[in-house]
Amino acid sequence: MNQRRSAFTLVELLVVIAIIGVLVGLLLPAVQAAREAARRMQCGNNLKQIGLACHNYQSAYKRFPPSAIVDLSVNSTGNNGSWGVHGRILPFLEQGNVYENVDLSLGWDNQDVIHELKIPVYACPSDPGTDQERVFSDNRPTLYPTTYGFNFGRWFVFDPTTRKAGDGMFAPNQFYDFRDCLDGSSNTLLTGEVKAWTPYQRNGGPSTTTMPVTQVDAEAIVASGAQFKNTGHTEWPDGRVHHTGFTVAMPPNSAVHYETGGQLYEEMDFNSWQEGKNGQSGSPTYAIITSRSHHIGMVHVARVDGSVTSITDSVNREIWHALGTRAGREVIDGDY
Repeated sequence: MNQRRSAFTLVELLVVIAIIGVLVGLLLPAVQAAREAARRMQCGNNLKQIGLACHNYQSAYKRFPPSAIVDLSVNSTGNNGSWGVHGRILPFLEQGNVYENVDLSLGWDNQDVIHELKIPVYACPSDPGTDQERVFSDNRPTLYPTTYGFNFGRWFVFDPTTRKAGDGMFAPNQFYDFRDCLDGSSNTLLTGEVKAWTPYQRNGGPSTTTMPVTQVDAEAIVASGAQFKNTGHTEWPDGRVHHTGFTVAMPPNSAVHYETGGQLYEEMDFNSWQEGKNGQSGSPTYAIITSRSHHIGMVHVARVDGSVTSITDSVNREIWHALGTRAGREVIDGDY
């Protein structure tokens, strides 16, 4: 009499497990790709909202906000405590309750309203650093980073002695308008992605005031900095370029190496002098603050006309520089 089998053999069970493993292995990358596509879409939407907020600010005040308000009547101050663009556009991002409870005429350092406040539109969902709080040892409010910076131009940012500003859309004490964007609003960057917790050197150098052309040039300039920090883009209320801005000196996602304390950092930034520090006696600011993202091979940007697009790492350097200037009178042809 034939007996019916009531269970799988060990070989059959192993075959089934192997098939399931293969299917999971095939499915997982597709799920991850779908999730990243959703995150990229959300990131682009964040930039769209920030661009619209800047337009609404301009509509209300007939000009764009400054990157910071720097007191040039003094010659000895601490770090710049001026609010940046992120704080000034709050009421146009449905954050009016926050805006009504802060004082933009005072530094943000002692305003507890922003303590542990995370504004979702300032955080790219693909950047893991956005959930890491910046905790200070001097009782300043605990802050979340920002992953979107405003366009400070190519390389030179600000000279407190001559009051000359850089060639981007934002600079200290400068209230630019559409009329100042001579290159055209569709050919000029407004804002773009940056990475939270970017390491940088500051308050020293640069070794040359010539804008860097190569990675080697940039690394030599970074090495001239006097103070290493690993907290770039972690102070969203602050108006300094290394926290709430970017420059187009180097292409998107550029590698810039620097070794300190036995550790090699591969994506360094540089700010020769904190804008506003020591007022009119401060040094000029030159900055390599590179637009970077956790999206593979590209960064999202918003242009002055409010449109959002992606820029690949391989963008032509001259085109990238042209997009960073508001009045360079460059002609940009074709796709980028």
